[in-house]
Amino acid sequence: LLFVSSAFDRTGDLFAAVYLLLLGTFFLALAGLDTGSPFGGMGASREMTVVALTEPTVALSIFALALAAGSTNLGQIVTTAVVEPAAALGAGHVLAFAALFIVTLAETGRLPVDNPSTHLELTMIHEAMVLEYSGPYLALVEWGASLKLLVFFALAANLFLPWGIAFTLAPAALLVALVALAAKLALLATAVAVLETRVAKLRLFRVPELLSASFVMALLAVLSTFLLR
Repeated sequence: LLFVSSAFDRTGDLFAAVYLLLLGTFFLALAGLDTGSPFGGMGASREMTVVALTEPTVALSIFALALAAGSTNLGQIVTTAVVEPAAALGAGHVLAFAALFIVTLAETGRLPVDNPSTHLELTMIHEAMVLEYSGPYLALVEWGASLKLLVFFALAANLFLPWGIAFTLAPAALLVALVALAAKLALLATAVAVLETRVAKLRLFRVPELLSASFVMALLAVLSTFLLR
């Protein structure tokens, strides 16, 4: 998300982009089941439970953005936010960002939903699915998880704070866009790091409460965006 152009209007649907990313979770759960390990099955079951709770929030957060822009196209959403900066700082966008941020933590296995460094049977979700993997296969899984976090952060940063995105392919504009993206990613990474040092992992039965709160925020974002149009 460095460059926005009308040439990508037919290929930049936000729903398609986000749900293609979520396909990775589905195949990771299948990989956990494929090992035949009880830990893999347990982790896959827990992961699918989390995904079932986050999917509605993702859909509503996206719908709040699409409602404000009048389109689900990525370029149109970014252009609308740049042209109308007041809308990007409105209550609807803030609530949608908060909801999507919580969902991002859940989808990528970060605290307080999951602890990526734990191997305790009662708490692990993501690690349970990949417990039987090692070597190059484990490296690919971890690489994929890191890329997923990067893409989710890039989407959140550039959809809710789109300033700095290049609208031309000029080298200077692309350089500014790259620096702006790096700064926004660093800000989000710092926020996650601070959060993980300040909060403990939630009990598994408390996770639905957090994800339900994110769903309510996404719903309020849609209502706020609709009423303030």
